[in-house]
Amino acid sequence: MTKILLSFLVAFLFGTAVAPLVIWFMKKEKAKQTILHFVEAHAAKQGTPTMGGVIFLFATAASCALFLRGSTRLALVSLAVTFAYALLGFFDDFVKVKMKQNLGLRPWQKIVFQLVVASLVGVFVYFSDDVGSFVRVPFLHTSLNLSWGTIPFTIFVFLACTNSVNLTDGLDGLASITTLICLTFFAALILLFGGASSPENFSLIIFCVSVCGALLAFLCFNCYPAKIFMGDTGSMALGAVVACVGIFSNNSLYIPLFGAVFVASAVSVLLQVAYYKKTKKRIFLMAPLHHHFEKQGVHETKIVALYAIITTVIGAFVLLFEFL
Repeated sequence: MTKILLSFLVAFLFGTAVAPLVIWFMKKEKAKQTILHFVEAHAAKQGTPTMGGVIFLFATAASCALFLRGSTRLALVSLAVTFAYALLGFFDDFVKVKMKQNLGLRPWQKIVFQLVVASLVGVFVYFSDDVGSFVRVPFLHTSLNLSWGTIPFTIFVFLACTNSVNLTDGLDGLASITTLICLTFFAALILLFGGASSPENFSLIIFCVSVCGALLAFLCFNCYPAKIFMGDTGSMALGAVVACVGIFSNNSLYIPLFGAVFVASAVSVLLQVAYYKKTKKRIFLMAPLHHHFEKQGVHETKIVALYAIITTVIGAFVLLFEFL
């Protein structure tokens, strides 16, 4: 337990130390966010430094370097996959900054990259003795053996997580705090299922908690009014973290529970697009869902607080039922 707490603390301290340097560097390089013209409420945020995801990426890597020892295959693969998705997000952010617009890479370019990385992870999971092809079913205390279906299932989870977290990153601190809470409950769940007795699962907890400490540091600069945005560099990375922790701990079916707000963001966009194509009308004033609430006049700090409360309450109930 001491090692877990220290990994959290080191990640937090490293993140708070490096954040001002990253903000200064992004301002110097004019790596600033371009706000979409139809998000009127965010017009004042035009020019805020972006690519801030490197703050919690560096902090996580520093903490893992100090505290990962012994059987750490799952944690190291998680770290590598996280940085791979962060690299995709970085290229997307770079195009946005260079072209002075908010479109970034083309959708097919992002999807192809995501599919390639997710496929490699799926193959690793299928052949790994540390993970295998079974997944725990929430509340039923049983598991499903997906056999070869593990590979397409892993691909789906990665696509869903990375894009859902990316869609949730629309308000100051929203993706940061909801992911932090989500990962906190995942760390607790792995411990509940005996993670402390398994070296590989314990390394996964260290990785998970390191990300939490790094995210808390980032939140000090990303909460309203944000001094820096995480950009796709950060949101893609966080989606990969959630997917890795869920898949590698055999708890991927808990992702829609701990990450219910991510599901809400993705589903609201899918419903909006499908309904508009069919009827030329909109279900929501704007999608994702948090922008709908903004259009209704709810301040973004209240929306972020509500999302954080919902994530906490659902996570607490899930752990309570599992414990009982």
